[in-house]
Amino acid sequence: MKFAVCNEIFQGWNIEDIFIRAAQLGYAGVEIAPFTLVNAVGDLSAAQRQHLRDAAARAGVAIVGLHWLLVKPEGLYLNHPEPALRARTANYFVELVDCCADLGGTILVVGSPKQRNVLPGVTRAQAWAWAAATFRDAVKRAEDRDVPLCLEPLAPEETNFINTAAEAVEFTQAFNSPRFKIILDVKAMHAEAQPIPQIIRAAWPHFAHFHANDRNRKGPGFGDVDFSPIAAALRAVGYKGFVSVEVFEFEEGAETIAAQSLACLRRAFGEDKP
Repeated sequence: MKFAVCNEIFQGWNIEDIFIRAAQLGYAGVEIAPFTLVNAVGDLSAAQRQHLRDAAARAGVAIVGLHWLLVKPEGLYLNHPEPALRARTANYFVELVDCCADLGGTILVVGSPKQRNVLPGVTRAQAWAWAAATFRDAVKRAEDRDVPLCLEPLAPEETNFINTAAEAVEFTQAFNSPRFKIILDVKAMHAEAQPIPQIIRAAWPHFAHFHANDRNRKGPGFGDVDFSPIAAALRAVGYKGFVSVEVFEFEEGAETIAAQSLACLRRAFGEDKP
């Protein structure tokens, strides 16, 4: 299995140093949160994008893709009642696809729970339709640039819009596009009624990325989640993409989080033996 780490774990680190350290630890890829680099991806010039791509290649890691897409710039919203705001968000999704492709990335993770909540006075049907319209141009660009968009179902405590893998599959499949998929996240799946291996099997082949974390918001091995049946389910369905470590609590420090999370995943996947 290919393992990656999300760059925001390394708070305050230079991105080039993150590439180097991730490779030294044994990761095959780094997943980038754009807000850690720039206010908006349009601020990254063609030369800067090539520099990042080259730096990752020199370090020996892939730039897996982008996540935390709508944190910056401010004023973006997937399903807002205001048409101008949705139009601005739609345009930014297209920019994100281009940036990801320019960096050599292979996925864009659409989570951003605070930028997709169904607001008071808006029906679920309205939010669903508005979100679909906001994605339309980006999905076409994703097809053109061969970079899948991956919609992330998130727990009700994070957002009230698309909380289950089944909902995310329903939403993305309506586009009938090979480049609009979903992503599965261990922490988020714990909010569902079904066991995680069952969710994995039911969602295949509609997911193209996977986030590994504990339900306590820490990395694999820092809580009580057993990753062995999760690894077995991913292998059983034939998943060949990246498993990316994404955490939200950083008190153990970047080095410890990254190293111990990878060790846990390697044990779960049976890759810890010579």
